[in-house]
Amino acid sequence: MANKILLVEDDQNFGDVLRSYLEMHDYDVTLAKDGVEGLENYKKGNYDLCIFDVMMPKKDGFTLAREIREKDRDMPIIFLTAKTMKEDVLEGFKIGADDYISKPFNSEELLYRINAILKRSKAKADPKDEIKEFYIGKYHFNFPLRVLTFAESGEEEKHKLSPKEASLLRLFAVNVNDILPRSEALTQIWGEDNYFTARSMDVFVTKLRKYLRRDERIEIVNIHGNGFQLLVKAEEEA
Repeated sequence: MANKILLVEDDQNFGDVLRSYLEMHDYDVTLAKDGVEGLENYKKGNYDLCIFDVMMPKKDGFTLAREIREKDRDMPIIFLTAKTMKEDVLEGFKIGADDYISKPFNSEELLYRINAILKRSKAKADPKDEIKEFYIGKYHFNFPLRVLTFAESGEEEKHKLSPKEASLLRLFAVNVNDILPRSEALTQIWGEDNYFTARSMDVFVTKLRKYLRRDERIEIVNIHGNGFQLLVKAEEEA
């Protein structure tokens, strides 16, 4: 069965060409002309991946992605844009983009990135060979459910993590007190190691630090030029 793609692009000619190209490579593509129409199509369909132009009338791509993320935090999303400002790229990754491609782009490169994202997305669906639960200081982390729980003296606080947050925390937990090379995390979770994915990882590390801040024994340290280290001190060291 062909993978279904929701393509939202306000340039009708460009959208038609891109849809035809993807259909030639056995994808089932639905084309919408703006964010409002894109959201309506998303609600009606069952898609495997979304491709959104950023600058669109009625509803821009970032807003559309945020609304979809509220309903499905696992949906792979690629942003297309003519803008190359770093701030815009970082904004896309903060929302939870899986990739960000600037126009004009090579069609074969887009196809490669789509294939890679779909492959990673399907691989995440089967965590049976992974360790499922971790104890990190005063926290309990259930990886399949993506739930991080803090418990102390009858008090309990839970956080529901995004897929990337959960995957990154799992890598830290597996390598607790050891250095996690930045390149290893980027390759496993983001699929490639470059400037933009590295900046995205920094954003997620900051989020994890906030989640873990209630246990003073826990610290995520930046190892300059190498990566990060999740340190969990023994109680007598705290």
